[in-house]
Amino acid sequence: MATLFTRIIDGELPGRFVWADDVCVVLLTIEPITNGHAMVVPRTEVTQWLDASDELMARLVSVARRVGTAQLEEFGGERAGLLVEGYGVPHLHVHVWPTSSPADFDVHRVQRDLPAAVLDEHAARLRDRLASQGHALEVAEALELS
Repeated sequence: MATLFTRIIDGELPGRFVWADDVCVVLLTIEPITNGHAMVVPRTEVTQWLDASDELMARLVSVARRVGTAQLEEFGGERAGLLVEGYGVPHLHVHVWPTSSPADFDVHRVQRDLPAAVLDEHAARLRDRLASQGHALEVAEALELS
């Protein structure tokens, strides 16, 4: 059975995509730690990061770096957080979000029940920032997926 993320990537379920390429997609989480919190998800179902190839992990981290840079410029913060947890969905995903303190790494302190309009705005801002940084092609592909 397809994972939740595969179903989102395949268009069966809605998602707020901000990036798409032939290896991975980036979408906003519905329960962000901070504004702009996104997940880098490989198109191929891989249960956990230890099962991923070196090349796949390198690509996911490379995309996370681009997204983290855009997040800091768009939403502020001192650093970009990076987390590979993977307990919620058995499909490898790399969390990336803007941070200003170690408290921003508390994965249990998320924003719940944010209005869809707020999440849509965050996605639009992040897409615009990524496009302005030279990633318009990946953003355009992401828009085709949503």
